[in-house]
Order: sequence, then C-alpha cells, then structure tokens
Amino acid sequence: MRSIWNGAISFGLVSIPIKLVNATESHSISFRQIHLSDGGRIRYRKVCELDGEEVAAAEIGKGYEEADGSIIPITDEDLAQLPIATAKTIEIVSFVPADEIDPLQMDAAYYLAANGPTAAKPYTLLREALKRSRKVAIAKYALRGRERLGMLRVVDDVIAMHGLLWPDEIRVPEGVAPEGKVSVREAELDLADALMATLGEVEMDSLTDEYREAVEAMISAKSQGAFEPPSEAEVQPAGGKVIDLMAALEKSVNAAKASRGEATQAEVTPIRRKTAAAPKAVGGKKSTSTAKKTTAGTRKTASAKSTATKAAAAGSAKSTTAKSTATKSTAKPTAKSTSKAASAKKTAAAAKKAAPRKRASA
Repeated sequence: MRSIWNGAISFGLVSIPIKLVNATESHSISFRQIHLSDGGRIRYRKVCELDGEEVAAAEIGKGYEEADGSIIPITDEDLAQLPIATAKTIEIVSFVPADEIDPLQMDAAYYLAANGPTAAKPYTLLREALKRSRKVAIAKYALRGRERLGMLRVVDDVIAMHGLLWPDEIRVPEGVAPEGKVSVREAELDLADALMATLGEVEMDSLTDEYREAVEAMISAKSQGAFEPPSEAEVQPAGGKVIDLMAALEKSVNAAKASRGEATQAEVTPIRRKTAAAPKAVGGKKSTSTAKKTTAGTRKTASAKSTATKAAAAGSAKSTTAKSTATKSTAKPTAKSTSKAASAKKTAAAAKKAAPRKRASA
C-alpha cells in the first residue's frame, strides 16, 4: 500500500520512524456529469478570474482570504517552518481506556507501518505495551496543512491510528430529542427486548452494499444492450404513525424469526425482567390467557375448598344429630324405669300400712 505521510512516533524519548497508510477505501460508484442532448462529458476548468485563462495544476497554490476579499499567499515552505512539534511527528500525549473515547469523535483511519529495519524493535515495543495495558494512546499530528488529534490502538499485529475530531468540533444535540415527557411501559420494553434477542448478532463480514451491487448490475446490462427496466415494485413507507406499538413489536419479532427461518408464533412471549416481586402480567394475548387460566384455577381451588368445608360441616351436623338422637333415645327409657320404680315404692308403702290394720281387727 502506498504511504501518504512519512514521519515518526514520539513515545517519550523513543522515536519510531513510520509510514502512514490509508486503512479504508471507498467502493462507492462515481458518476460523471454529462450533456443530456449529446452525452458529452461536462468538465470543470480552473480559470484565473483576473486574466480569464485556464491554469494548470502545477501553477496553482494556496492562499488565505481576508475579510475584505484580499488574498494572502501561503506556501508549503511557510507551513513547514511553523514551530510546532507535530509537523513531522505523531506525538503521544497520554494513554487512556478505550471507552473514554466518544465514537462521535472518530474520523479517518490509518495504518502505521514501521519505516525501516531499525524501527521494528521500538514499533513492536509500543504495540505490545498497548496490548498489555488495554489502553489507547492519544496523540497529536499534522496532516494536510493543519494539526489533528489521533488515537492509536492495536489491530491484529499492526498499530492503527484513528483521526479524532477536536472536542469543540462535536456539536451539542440541542433540540434533537423528542419534546415533552414520553412514558414507556414495561410490557413494551419486554417486547423490544424480545425483538433484540430475536434479531441476535450478525457477522459483519456478511453485510454487503446491495444498492451498489444493483447499480453495477444495471451498468453491466446497459453496456451489453440487454437492460430491461424492472417492473415497479411496491415500496412500503419506512416511517408513518404507529397505531399500535405492541402489535408492531409483535409483528417485528415474527418477521425477524421468519427471516432467520425460525417458526413464528401468533403470540409472543416477551422476556421477563428479574425482580424481587412476583412477575407482572405482560401485555398481549398470551399473558391474558395465562392470567385467565390462573384466575380460573384459583376459583376452582376456592370452590373445592368451599365444597370440602360444606361437606365437613354437613358431616358434623349429621354426627351431632345422631348424638342428640341417641341421647334422647337413652333418656326416654330411663324416665319410664324411674316412674315404674316410684309406683312400686308407693304400692309397698300402702301394703305396710294395711298390714297393722288387719292385725288389729283380728
């Protein structure tokens, strides 16, 4: 790969000669501007506004425009003589954990290659130190006429550098978040979790630019004279008002399962969050039916208990009645025997009284 910058990494008193190589490349399809009537190419020509003549690239320099419109010429020699340490050096200023870098600051990416055999040892030393510390290096460097901020990290066995935007170049997101207070139900969050779990992970290498592939196929067909405009496909609008968020989430889960070749269900069982309290019923048909079943079971249990209680009460009443009957039946013969005994006593007493009278009359 062709280097775009040569310099050194300044690591304390250690200097590592390096070459800067682009780590990314664009595969976007470029179009040219043409004249619609005859297909001729439309070109931009660089013309001097003072004499009206076209100027070659070798005769073009740079300059700074003042507020009054006057131009101050600036040469590469002027910039090279500026008293900054980063003119030809990537100066490491700090080592920080990678999660302290806001992804919004990420800019262009480069590979840093050791420039020559003498650079191999210090290059490897810095690479292994970054690996062991699990940190990234924050550095300053100058490229294309201005000083920049960078982050050095290890990719495989190579030190990569990401250009970073300066902190004051990150805009504050004022007026971007939804206005007003918006509440989200636990059931909606559970379905969102279920959708995220269904989508799962993806191999980044499997992602392709389908639009670019379609454009390339169209260009190839046109160049061979075999291009036929496809029938207009119905495109569903990406936005729009969501009528029922729960239904939309359930449909999204089923669609995601269908795209992965999994069996879809008419009802979705959302992921429940672990809480100390009893699990709450989650929105949806399934949770409703489960609640109904639970309620029905509770009612059946209560009914069974009530029936058992009634049966026990009835049995107890019968037993009490039987005891009462037995007591009454026992009491009746006792009363009869008592009256007979009393009658016998009266008869005996009367006989005793009558006996002396008979003796006296004799």
